[in-house]
Amino acid sequence: MRLRALLDTDALGLKLLGGEDELDRTVRGVMTTDLRDPSRYLAGGELVLTGLAWRRDAADSDPFVRILVQAGVAALAAGTAELGDVPEDLVVACARHRLPLFAVHESVAFATVTEHVVRQVSGERAGDLAAVVDRHRRLMTSGPAGGGPDVVLDLLGSDLDLRAWVLSPAGRLIAGSKSAGPALPPDLCARLAAGHLAAARSGRRGPHRVTLGTTVYSLFPVRSGGRPAGDIRETVLSEWLLAVEADAGDWPAERLDLLQGVTQLIAVERDRRDAARTVRRRLAQEVLELVQTGAAPAEIAARLRVAAPVLLPGLGAAPHWQVVVARVEWADGGIEPGPAAQALLEEILVDPRATGPEPSDRIAVAHTGDEAIALVPLPAVSAEHDGSEAGVLADALLDAVAEPLSAGLDDDGRITLGVSAAVHSAEGLRGALEEARHARRVAAARVGRVCAAGHQELASHVLLLPFVPDDVRRAFTARLLDPLRDYDRRHRAELIPTLEAFLDCDGSWTRCATRLHLHVNTLRYRVGRIEQLTGRDLSRLEDKLDFFLALRMS
Repeated sequence: MRLRALLDTDALGLKLLGGEDELDRTVRGVMTTDLRDPSRYLAGGELVLTGLAWRRDAADSDPFVRILVQAGVAALAAGTAELGDVPEDLVVACARHRLPLFAVHESVAFATVTEHVVRQVSGERAGDLAAVVDRHRRLMTSGPAGGGPDVVLDLLGSDLDLRAWVLSPAGRLIAGSKSAGPALPPDLCARLAAGHLAAARSGRRGPHRVTLGTTVYSLFPVRSGGRPAGDIRETVLSEWLLAVEADAGDWPAERLDLLQGVTQLIAVERDRRDAARTVRRRLAQEVLELVQTGAAPAEIAARLRVAAPVLLPGLGAAPHWQVVVARVEWADGGIEPGPAAQALLEEILVDPRATGPEPSDRIAVAHTGDEAIALVPLPAVSAEHDGSEAGVLADALLDAVAEPLSAGLDDDGRITLGVSAAVHSAEGLRGALEEARHARRVAAARVGRVCAAGHQELASHVLLLPFVPDDVRRAFTARLLDPLRDYDRRHRAELIPTLEAFLDCDGSWTRCATRLHLHVNTLRYRVGRIEQLTGRDLSRLEDKLDFFLALRMS
């Protein structure tokens, strides 16, 4: 705002004492001080308010004014409540240094002047920022991106003092303003994403308010392409969010509109990135079709040679490859799961510690039927052993995304993921695809909203369990375990826990009795009761195996 505007506001009670030729100066802030040297607290452009407590005699005025001028302040306003009138020596000093000087009537509180200036300056800054955002949006829409989301987040930080970040639904930090300080830690990103997804699934309109510790964050959904969501489940697991360290609950409509404009600008970058994924998606689709139709290895290898430089530019040698399969399931169906799983895989296969959209350029994801299939290239040097410790690991993947995605699934959805070992040739790609699909079925047999399994688990007996039909599973477990459950319910005998411990101790009476804090004779009595109720003999390997499988499937 201009200094001239202060005189036009009668409620401020300001009287101009000098500097009429300087009234077109811009005021960028306000500061109240009675320090003899307030320079350390001045950034330039302030209206300085003072009660003159720093002045002991006339000789103090000129040094004080000189300090203000050197700091670049816009003007000085002196209160008259203490001395009755502004001292003439201060008027002379301000005239000498060409610093505009106002007198503040004793009936007007400095807080009134401060509130007015702050409100006007903030409104003008928001207007200036809105114009910059609009201009930047036009540039990004019509041509190459002007720096991505980081640019507009920096504007929020510099012009509105807002710390802001863009996050993926899985909690990956995509962008952050420079003024936001150090990058948000991954666990905080995950908690913010979880809060956003939970609020979105509840049907509440954004921005969503989340409090973590003593800090309040406002979370704004970034609608891809600005399109309104139909069924929220179609997009909730793939769309970005803007997290602002502030409580937007008491913001004026103008500022909320500005932040909505910022999300639209970020959505332009998101749409541009999605468009860039078209080539990688097509490559993955072509490779997948060749593998599934039993094409010759030479033909698949030729297609992989095309894909490698696109996904890993500058790579000298042919990479190793991993396959990741994902499936999103909703309780009542009605939503095509393939595209949702595809968008989700493109987000979660990027290391949550990696920033920016670029790392996702190394992943090609296709979808077929109700599942998405990712082709992940690995430089040969990182998988030179057997691939078991390179690339995507199921446990690490699950740890990184389980918290936020579980919130987005609420109580009616599931995500299951399967990860293959690394393979180094086209011949191994079909086996990797089947391996990833088998691993996903193992994950699907587990309890939880988000489950993952890797190729390491396929050498275990648990591989067989997901393929047992539900009716067979129920009949098998009921025949063996229901008599024990009924007995435990009537007598509180703890036969089921005893059976689990006995099998876990490999049938060792001593170790099992020690674990359960029982006398060996008591343990023998319980095992005898189990055998009597079920007609089985726990000294036989076959019966032990049947009990073991029944417990795992129950």
